[in-house]
Amino acid sequence: MTTNKLPLLSFLDLVAVREGGSAAEALALAVRTARHAEALGFKRYWVAEHHNMPGIASSATAVLVGHLAGSTRTIRVGSGGIMLPNHAPLVVAEAFGTLATLYPGRIDLGLGRAPGTDGATMRALRRDRVEREEDFPRDVLELQRLLAPAQPGQKLIAVPGAGTEVPLWLLGSSLFSAQLAAHLGLPYAFASHFAPRMLHAAIDLYRRTFQPSAVLAKPYVMVGVPVIAAPTDEEAQFLASSTYQRVLGILTGQRGLLAPPVQGYLEGLGYQERQAIADFLAVGVVGGPDTVRAGLRALASSTQADEFILVSDVYDAELRLRSLTLTRDAHA
Repeated sequence: MTTNKLPLLSFLDLVAVREGGSAAEALALAVRTARHAEALGFKRYWVAEHHNMPGIASSATAVLVGHLAGSTRTIRVGSGGIMLPNHAPLVVAEAFGTLATLYPGRIDLGLGRAPGTDGATMRALRRDRVEREEDFPRDVLELQRLLAPAQPGQKLIAVPGAGTEVPLWLLGSSLFSAQLAAHLGLPYAFASHFAPRMLHAAIDLYRRTFQPSAVLAKPYVMVGVPVIAAPTDEEAQFLASSTYQRVLGILTGQRGLLAPPVQGYLEGLGYQERQAIADFLAVGVVGGPDTVRAGLRALASSTQADEFILVSDVYDAELRLRSLTLTRDAHA
């Protein structure tokens, strides 16, 4: 079944620390960007949990969600996501229950099952825990219970948290979370902004096996989309070289700060490097307004997504805000 309705737009901020900049500047830019996204009419603004990475300043995700919610007025703010293996469900319920109490109706809790970091850092986060595949579904169910209204005789209660019923999302880049989200009747967000290979298979599985729940009557799909918009295709490709450098760093295990753009960057790489970047950014949309419009329309048609969550790693702060404006206008 197809629809002509365009996906809603949201934004995922990796809160990148830029070369020549600081974590404080990255956090300040996140506030500016959240306010800008709100003014553009974006649905939600999420930040991602990563640890022990010098180029990402969103490690204390719940703290940052509260700061962004307090710095905006209407946009939904949340995690994209909290990496549940790193945390006890009670701690997550208390943190997001507190946020939902402070900012009612505006907080989302996206959950991932990867640690989002290396083994040594994961051990530092939960020193004696050995994660098993069955732990994630169990932890999600426990989190649901802790955020639901407390039942008579319930011994473990999240305060604040119980009764807030913070909306849960399952995030994934494979079939596992798609199947779990369908089974639990939860909204599903696919991380195609960095792992697009199984996008269509995952959302097809999710839709085919979806079971309605008390929180969701029919499937709801969000798709991660790297987008860089500029007045011309040529300028957009130049700005995107910051993203290309970041991606190559991820693929080669050399993560660093977000680098300024480099003219002709892709042309200076070997074929295999260019192909690896292209695979990583397979659903990415980079260009002027017409190119962005065509790219988003094509992705909407192929995925029938309810919502796009954009990622935009533009080095210059003002040009990143401009990119969001041009994207919104092209998508209208």
